[in-house]
Amino acid sequence: MTIRFGILTFSDRSSRGEREDASGPALASLIRAENCPVARQHILPDDESAIRATLTEWADSGEYDVILTTGGTGFAPRDVAPEATRAVIEREAPGLAEAMRAESLKKTKHAMLSRAVAGIRKRTLIINLPGSPKGAVENLQTILPVLAHAVQLLRDDPASETSH
Repeated sequence: MTIRFGILTFSDRSSRGEREDASGPALASLIRAENCPVARQHILPDDESAIRATLTEWADSGEYDVILTTGGTGFAPRDVAPEATRAVIEREAPGLAEAMRAESLKKTKHAMLSRAVAGIRKRTLIINLPGSPKGAVENLQTILPVLAHAVQLLRDDPASETSH
């Protein structure tokens, strides 16, 4: 099964061209290594209304099965990815965020500072990942084994029942 991914990086500095985005390309590399297409990558500033608008547009387009976000999940005042995500999702998928934090805690105590969330809008899964390339990739690797089944369920694919 092919999963169609979109990747959004949230960073004021990267959106202004002051710093190269390393996390988005690192995620794209991992996804392509799994033989999945990255339909689109984009960088946005840490602006909640812009993030909400883009998440809504992308999820409602039907072009993406999974939208990965990187950045904006910490404690800094402009870290608003979880708030923007919660504003647009229709149902939360807390197990994904819980699994990522649990696995990350094995590597760093800072994982307990993550406010990342995951949830569903229409038939698209939206997942917040950390802003560091290493953290983003490690977190995606944690949940990657269940994403195909999640997408099957969202597509209401009868084959999803055979993979339990």
